[in-house]
Amino acid sequence: MTSLNDLPLRDDLRGLTPYGAPQKHVRVELNVNENTHPVPENVIDDIMGRVREAMTLINRYPDREFTLLRDGLAAYLGHGMTRDNIWAANGSNEVIQHTLQAFGGPGRSVLAFPPTYSMHKIIAAGSGTQWLTAEREPGFEISPELAAAAITENKPDVTFFCTPNNPTGTPVSNATIAAAYEATDGMVFVDEAYAEFAPVGSDTALDLLAGRPRLIVSRTMSKAFAFAGARVGYLAADPAVVDAMRLVRLPYHLSALTQAAAVGALAHAPEMLAMVDDIKTQRDRLERELVTVGYTPYPSSANFVLFGNVANPNDTFEKLLAQGIIIRDVGIENHLRVTAGTEQETGEFLAALAALNGTLT
Repeated sequence: MTSLNDLPLRDDLRGLTPYGAPQKHVRVELNVNENTHPVPENVIDDIMGRVREAMTLINRYPDREFTLLRDGLAAYLGHGMTRDNIWAANGSNEVIQHTLQAFGGPGRSVLAFPPTYSMHKIIAAGSGTQWLTAEREPGFEISPELAAAAITENKPDVTFFCTPNNPTGTPVSNATIAAAYEATDGMVFVDEAYAEFAPVGSDTALDLLAGRPRLIVSRTMSKAFAFAGARVGYLAADPAVVDAMRLVRLPYHLSALTQAAAVGALAHAPEMLAMVDDIKTQRDRLERELVTVGYTPYPSSANFVLFGNVANPNDTFEKLLAQGIIIRDVGIENHLRVTAGTEQETGEFLAALAALNGTLT
């Protein structure tokens, strides 16, 4: 039987492994930071009507410029955005891929601050972009001084920030992002996939876009909009950046069905986002109650909590899984990460963990 090693694979891809989040369907799934709340029935009905209408023209290629969707995303973001500032793709991962295809690639580098979103490194490898890293400060923080110094030392073509950061939940301040921008002639990419879960009044790099044409801010509909299965991510940037994305995207990369569904979801943004407050409540509950059962949670501005003081993460993971509860081992020693689910899901996880805590070694 032929193996991967028998194929003429690119040398820089040999030995790498694909994205590996377990896809196990169990009773309580709290491992990949999905919004576990269902989409309201009336919203589903409206979206289905829009998709049905799109099906009447499914024999034709979709709007290559996905104009209605870009208009809707610009209106949702505010900040003076228009369609000219917006790009969208099949999930924010494809937005990241387009970014590195345009501004990274062979002979170029991207700087990141691990631990951070695992797909950043994987997409860098897939695009042939050199992966550079700098260490964070205690508490997983990145100060303006640290960011500027790391950029000055490494001279990357692209610098990645994730805020709130995955898997730690830590925010990155606008002061840090501004300092990074001033320290580089390259692009600064800010992944704000979890922005809607941050405390009211938190920094967003959208406030920094004016006058900074090398700054990109990405978002997703997967999390707050409970739209993970639809695969819709997007960015806001100077119109010249959007022009760069057009150079590397595949023709008609967003299907007519995806566009119709996303426009429908945006039309119901208040209803779709009504669940965010409940998720934040459960996240805060996790932070409080994990302490009472002997763990060390980190403050989170996202829809998940990283917690430490786990003597045997793999053992804890497997014993929870045996009870139909899946969380995430993110590869940080003595740590695990759990998504804030519904009140019932969060309660089941906490009860199971409390019961295990007295038996784990």
